[in-house]
Amino acid sequence: MKQVPYLDAPGPLGFAHRGGAAAGDENTTAAFARAAGLGYRYIETDTHATADGVAVVFHDDTLERLLGRPGRMIDLRWSDLATERIGGAAAVPRLDEVLAAHPDIRFNIDAKTEHAVAPTVEVVQRLNAHDRVLLASFSSARLRRLRTLAGPTVATSMGMREVAGLFAAYQVGRRYTPAETVVAVQIPPRYGRIALATAKFVDYAHRCGLQVHLWTIDDPDQIGLFLDLGVDGIMTDHIEVLRDVYIKRGIWP
Repeated sequence: MKQVPYLDAPGPLGFAHRGGAAAGDENTTAAFARAAGLGYRYIETDTHATADGVAVVFHDDTLERLLGRPGRMIDLRWSDLATERIGGAAAVPRLDEVLAAHPDIRFNIDAKTEHAVAPTVEVVQRLNAHDRVLLASFSSARLRRLRTLAGPTVATSMGMREVAGLFAAYQVGRRYTPAETVVAVQIPPRYGRIALATAKFVDYAHRCGLQVHLWTIDDPDQIGLFLDLGVDGIMTDHIEVLRDVYIKRGIWP
C-alpha cells in the first residue's frame, strides 16, 4: 500500500466521525476535544464555506437541523455566523481554528460543496497541514478539483464514480490504478444490494495499493467483524464503543 505521512500510524485506524456525533453534538470544538481526550488521533469532519469564503466545519447544506433557523451556509458571512450557536453553546468552528487547536490530530475532511473547495485547500496550505489531512468528497469531479489545487503532497480518497470504477475492475479481475494522491477507498459496508465490505474486495483494494476505511459503524459486533475482514480503518459516531473494541483487541494506540 502507498506509504504517506497521513497513514503512518499503526492500524487499523479509528476515526471519530464528525468528532463522535452520537454524543449529541457534531463538528464542534467540544466534540473534537472529547474525541482527542479519548485517545483518537483521526477525526472525520466536513467543510462548507461562508459567503465571504471562510472555510467552516459543518455538515449540512442548510442550517435548520443544527442551528434551528432557515437558510444556507453559503448565504451567511463569517461575521454573522460567528454569533450563531449549536445547541445554545458551541459556535460553528472555522477550519483553521480546528487544525491549529489539534496539531497532533489527522483530519479526514469532506468538502461538501464546490464553494468549499478553494477555502478548504487554502487553509491546508496556509497552516502547512499537508501531511495531516486527507481530502474527501462524494463527488469525483469535486475531488479532481481538490487534487489540482492541493497538489501531490495531500492525500485523498475516492469519489462515488471512482469507487464504482474500482468495484467494476474488481469484479472482472482487472487491476485498477487510482489517481496519484488516492491512498484509501472509504465506503459503507453495503451500497444498496451490493456488499462492498468483503474479504475479497478488501484484499483486492490492498493489491491496488489502497487502504479500506468503512463508515459509519457503531455496533461492537460489526466493528469486530469488519476488523476480522482486514479493513484498515473504521469511522464511528459512538467513539467509546469503537475504542473499547480496539482496547480489547490490543490495537488502541
